[in-house]
Amino acid sequence: MKALEMFSLTGKTALVTGGAGLYGRQIVEALAEAGAKTFTASRNLERLKEFTAGLSGQGYDVTAWRVDLADEKSVLDLRDKLMEQSGRLDILVNNAVLRPMKGYEDNAANFALSMQVNATGLFIITRAVGDIMARQKSGSIINISSIMGVIGPDPTNYEGTQMQAWYPDYFFHKGGMVNFTRFIASRYGAYGVRCNCVIPGGLFTPQMPEKFVKNYSRRTCLGRLGNETDLKGIIVFLASDASAYVTGANIPVDGGYTSK
Repeated sequence: MKALEMFSLTGKTALVTGGAGLYGRQIVEALAEAGAKTFTASRNLERLKEFTAGLSGQGYDVTAWRVDLADEKSVLDLRDKLMEQSGRLDILVNNAVLRPMKGYEDNAANFALSMQVNATGLFIITRAVGDIMARQKSGSIINISSIMGVIGPDPTNYEGTQMQAWYPDYFFHKGGMVNFTRFIASRYGAYGVRCNCVIPGGLFTPQMPEKFVKNYSRRTCLGRLGNETDLKGIIVFLASDASAYVTGANIPVDGGYTSK
């Protein structure tokens, strides 16, 4: 197989959770553009359908479904429906995230709710899909963590703004995802199933205060936040045969933020 052919996802089936979010949109686009039959699921089905309609209109094979990661039955029903329609599953991208905590002093019940989705829900869907991939003897699982899962918050990023980064649940479960990636890589490796983790830095949005953008950009090596295409390459790489010998890896895509 020639080098560029190794990146093709033609003939593969992918599932992306949280497909309408900031990271999710470019992840779904990348998989579809690379040729995968792509299913994406989240709690907000209406928003997801609005997004996928645009891709379907461009000729891409993209389908939106609803799933609630806090509900094991919802996850298993999604798995079964996907298998009924496609017969196999080659790629899982765990991108969905719930962020109920609004600060360090927030109610502990919101911490528990966060764990129900972002920790327990992650485990449920990964096991459900991983077992299918194990029977197939192939598959790629991609977890979407955050730089907040490998380093602590830098308060200087938020100087001169109303923003803050004291979200204990987010740091906790994104950090857990990093080592869970290694666990899943070990669990399914003998079956030809790979698991890797992408660690994105901050992605720019127009709503960000100018002061934050300047502070954060100065903190990176490349001098900017991420954009709406910066995750596409790494997603296609990890989903495709181009990364056939890569598993258990946690890969920063952060403009050099964590290298300083």
